[in-house]
Amino acid sequence: MEEFEESVPAAPGDPFDLITMGRIGVDLYPLQTGVPLPQVTSFGKFLGGSATNVAVAAARLGRRTAVITRTGDDPLGTYLHEALHGFGVDDRWVTPVAGLPTPVTFCEVFPPDDFPLYFYRQPKAPDLEIDAHELDLDAIRAARVLWVTGTGLSEEPSRTATLAALAHRATAGTTVFDLDWRPSARRFYAEALRHTTVAVGNMDEVEIATGERDPQTAARALLDAGVELAVGKQGPKGVLAVSGNGESAEVPPLPVKVLNGLGAGDAFGGSLCHGLLGRWDLERIMRYANAAGAIVASRLECSSAMPTADEIEGAITAGAVQ
Repeated sequence: MEEFEESVPAAPGDPFDLITMGRIGVDLYPLQTGVPLPQVTSFGKFLGGSATNVAVAAARLGRRTAVITRTGDDPLGTYLHEALHGFGVDDRWVTPVAGLPTPVTFCEVFPPDDFPLYFYRQPKAPDLEIDAHELDLDAIRAARVLWVTGTGLSEEPSRTATLAALAHRATAGTTVFDLDWRPSARRFYAEALRHTTVAVGNMDEVEIATGERDPQTAARALLDAGVELAVGKQGPKGVLAVSGNGESAEVPPLPVKVLNGLGAGDAFGGSLCHGLLGRWDLERIMRYANAAGAIVASRLECSSAMPTADEIEGAITAGAVQ
């Protein structure tokens, strides 16, 4: 394998390696598996939210990261700030919204693949109150990678803020669009993709964005929509990535005993950004991100389960998650 790009500590005014925009919340996961939620007696409390977990995953790999999001003005919001500090993620753009509670997510754990989720994001999630007028557009433009989500396009004012961030970056750096689908966001995908460098999603999400189910055809449709790299996560079939310059990589999944697959995509995303920042070849990026996702799928929690570089390299070398 080629050597890692060294991660050098950044000065306070230096650009961030990665800024993510999107969800944050508290995950309350049962500490008992195979038990329906009404019978669960103990829970673990974790930092959650997909875009936030991506920032955590990249920070675990030595990247300087920040998240743009909002919480409730309540003790759980305070907990999220403390958790971000603990993971080394900058929280300067995490602000409270008066009158809205910090979101909480419960799940049931029935390995290997049954994890009912219960989102408490009513009457509205604070992270959908991100406002374009409050964005630090200079920092967004300077960031080496910006990560945005389909959820961010689902409601105002977050929709306008997300599109403003994308438009302001123009040709600056790398912009990743996580195609996490929300019905109210679909008609804004075309505009977002025009400002996107990399599009990533599972095959259901890719199909919704393109109308195509075949992985190769769907990847080509994303490239035609304006992106430079299309990444389709195919679950048990691995991952396919196709770039506009003709390079492609298709890697199989790593064997893993799944405990909780909910954070696997976020681990994949953080490692994808890490590889893009390191300017690795496409196959190495996909193998690395695939391994990171498999590791987190073998663990209960999400944010605190994000793997280190040594753990990812060990899984790749072993050809499986131990």
